[in-house]
Amino acid sequence: MARLIVTVFVTMDGVIQAPGGPGEDDDHGFEHGGWQVPYVDEEFMTLMTDIFERTADHLLLGRKTYDIFAGYWPRVTDPDNPIGVKLNTMPKYVASRTLRSPLEWQNSHLLEGEAAEAVARLKERLDGVIMTQGSSDLIHTLQRHDLVDEYRLLVNPVILGTGKRLFAEGAAPTAWTLTESRSTGVGVQYGVYQRAGKPEYGTFLLDDEE
Repeated sequence: MARLIVTVFVTMDGVIQAPGGPGEDDDHGFEHGGWQVPYVDEEFMTLMTDIFERTADHLLLGRKTYDIFAGYWPRVTDPDNPIGVKLNTMPKYVASRTLRSPLEWQNSHLLEGEAAEAVARLKERLDGVIMTQGSSDLIHTLQRHDLVDEYRLLVNPVILGTGKRLFAEGAAPTAWTLTESRSTGVGVQYGVYQRAGKPEYGTFLLDDEE
């Protein structure tokens, strides 16, 4: 059975919308496209290369992120670009109600049926690690149905105040354990969080206050 990892670029206030450039995703009038670009340095790229090369066996995307990736990465043909080589050759699975097969990007497969059920079947069928990146709507579906096994968060030192958030109302209550952390020279905080069961609860009230 495969593990499902969400790797995501996020602001300090939880925004994950359109980190890569203006016009990437301007839903709801979002005006901050490309907010992450100033924080991408050599150290950041080394970290991302390591994540893709050592972690991801399969890529799971929503329609909008798939369209963005499929419009860019097939044109990256440099054999010395490890991320491009990995993305262009690895199996890719797309959750979408509007796309139709066959998909043009090499090794791309369209999931059938409702996203949560299709991803649950995919986890049962595959081995290794399925990684999701971007795909905010899909991530929220995965959260509601408790399908995420690990988060790899790259928290950028910026607050936007508006935009699609990583965690939405209705996410399944889950506890997590921080298993790895580091920071880049420009202040991007990288943290790996693995499932630790359900949340536990306590109280700070004194006995005579209950």
